Amino acid sequence: MHSPLVPRATTPEPATDALRAEVRAFLREQIDAGAFTPGVDTWLTRWDPAFTRALAQRGWVGMTIPLEYGGHGRTFMERFVVTEELLAVGAPVAAQWVADRQAAPSLLKYGTEEQKRRFLPGIARGEICWAIGMSEPESGSDLASVRTKAVRVDGGWAITGTKLWTSGAHHADAFFALARSAPLDPAHRHDGLSQFIVLLDSPGVTIRPILSMSGDHHFNEVLLDNVVVPDELVLGTIGDGWAQVTSELGYERSGPERFLSTFTLLGATVDEIAAGRMPADPRVGALVGRLVGLHHMSTAVSEALERREKADVAASVVKVLGTATEGDVTDLAAELSDEDAPAAFRELVDAGAMQRPGFTLRGGTSEILRGVIARGLGMR
Repeated sequence: MHSPLVPRATTPEPATDALRAEVRAFLREQIDAGAFTPGVDTWLTRWDPAFTRALAQRGWVGMTIPLEYGGHGRTFMERFVVTEELLAVGAPVAAQWVADRQAAPSLLKYGTEEQKRRFLPGIARGEICWAIGMSEPESGSDLASVRTKAVRVDGGWAITGTKLWTSGAHHADAFFALARSAPLDPAHRHDGLSQFIVLLDSPGVTIRPILSMSGDHHFNEVLLDNVVVPDELVLGTIGDGWAQVTSELGYERSGPERFLSTFTLLGATVDEIAAGRMPADPRVGALVGRLVGLHHMSTAVSEALERREKADVAASVVKVLGTATEGDVTDLAAELSDEDAPAAFRELVDAGAMQRPGFTLRGGTSEILRGVIARGLGMR
């Protein structure tokens, strides 16, 4: 008998209910005070360092970082609750997102003591921002095909290559660059890869903007031209990059941002139907049901990560199903609305339409992730 692809979630503890209520009250105060306007896909598109620092002051950034490294020593489930509430109202959280979601746990798992003390306190204070240095031109979601090279030099490594779709790199302080540190062996493509902490203000780093259809700037192309990374900034073990990056992807793919990016749009759609400005449609209820299921699945993966269990396949399941749901929310809202809809609602619909193409691409395309799932089922 196969074990389930996604483990069963446990019953939430009462303590998380109190935390959820506290976060909701804070966010309502922020919205009422005009600190931010709820939006779509704001974990990627809304960069607001002041809001991030306000969250950090309340202990809601770096929650799972141990106290000894400037964090708060709280559980993955407590962090999950805060994350869900931030996403549910479309809060502007891009400034801390990658650092808190995957850089911090990767540093805790693979970083040296010096690296932990250098970066983790700043992440917990909301002062250090991170990007992702995985994707490359012509590689798509096939990370094993990366062509960025790391060459041994005196006291470190010289990194040369190009990273693509690096969200927020123009704001970020650093990223983990996946690079080939040994010649490619076609029979063992996952061997010879390593990860390096690249400080994005280093000599040889050039960041070029990639503009969206609307002219917005969220993505970047990062060119690395013989960028020297000292030995103290090697992440983990040379040659173990594939295992490390796969572990990192578990954090990236499984979170509630993979199904809640358009939650504010779904809520606004329900409000429009309740007000009689849009027709009732049973597909809205079906989407709510899918989101409930995804909530439980993502919760289960978060619990597995807290137990330090391997969760890359389960995370892929959440990502594939979640991003499809986000797109379906956008499509249905656009179908049910018309040009007479309130301006605020149309803005949400338009934002969803602009971001929709990326839902099933970023973090691994659905086609690639179905292959990961099939491998996990022993089908390939």
